[in-house]
This record gives sequence, structure tokens and C-alpha cells, in this order.
Amino acid sequence: MPERKEPEEPSASFWYRADDDEIVRAMRVLESLRRFRAADSAMRHRTQAEMDMNETDLLAIRHLIAAEARGSAVGPKDLSAVLGISSAATAKLLSRLVESGHIRREPHPSDRRAQLLHATPGAHREVRATLSAMHGRMLDVAEGLSVAQQKAVIHFLDTLSLAVSAAVVTPRTPGRGPAPTLER
Repeated sequence: MPERKEPEEPSASFWYRADDDEIVRAMRVLESLRRFRAADSAMRHRTQAEMDMNETDLLAIRHLIAAEARGSAVGPKDLSAVLGISSAATAKLLSRLVESGHIRREPHPSDRRAQLLHATPGAHREVRATLSAMHGRMLDVAEGLSVAQQKAVIHFLDTLSLAVSAAVVTPRTPGRGPAPTLER
């Protein structure tokens, strides 16, 4: 595991003041989150390179595997919606993944015009071989947190997700005021 280096002292950014201890502590949290996102992005690029596929291909396979684990059926329209791509792009994606042996199509049991999509056993093995060690390390880190720390991380990440989503409607000055909330 790479040696963890102490984060540098946050400097004044172009919109936050670095002379306020509360803001400096908050900036450290956000800088740590940025480091995680950069590491996560690098890991995703390595995974895509190892599996010789693009991000959308990998997301599609991971979605199919997760759906199978839940016992959910997935068709091309479902995959289009999850991936946020057009039906034409989905058709190309499916052709590519069928040709590479990562997925198979089968007729829907009650609607012969529709198809169901499944990850192949080979895709399951490849994803497991490529991602299981990394997922294990991530789980080890999460298990190493106390229950209170786990709850704090969950609360922070869920609240941050709200803050960056398009559904946020509570405008505020950066660095001050209550956390954003969703309009209900």
C-alpha cells in the first residue's frame, strides 16, 4: 500500500479565505475528497485498460452483474436509461459486448419482441479478477472505522451528494450557512 503523506496546508483558493480555521478544516476535507476522486479515477482507467474496454462498456457490465445479483431483469431500454445514452448508442454497445463475449442476449419470456441482457460467466470472472482485490482493500478501510465514524462518513457523503446534485434549491454563500436541502 502506498505510503500516506500528510496533506499540505490548504492555501487560499480563489473563492475561500484561508484565514478562518473553520474554512481551513473544511477545505482539508474537500482536498482529501479530491485526492480520493483522483485515485478512484486512476483506478477506473487502469481497470478499463486491463479489461480493454471503455467506461460505458464497464459500467454496462457492472450494472448487468449487479442486476443479476438482485434478481432483476435488464433489457436494452433499461440499460439506455441507466447509462444515459441513446438507443442507437446502446445498440452499438450491445453489439460490441456480445462480440467480445461479455454479454449475451436472450428473448424475453413473455414478449418475444423484447430482449433480456445477461453478463456471461467469463465477464463475471474477468470483473471479479480485476476488481475483487481493490474492493477488498476498500472494504478493509471501511471496516476499520468505528460505527460513529462510518455514520459520519455516510452522512457527509450523502449530504455532499445532495449539495452537488441538480435538485439543490437552497442557494448560499460558499463556506457559510446550513447545508443544502432538497425541495420536497
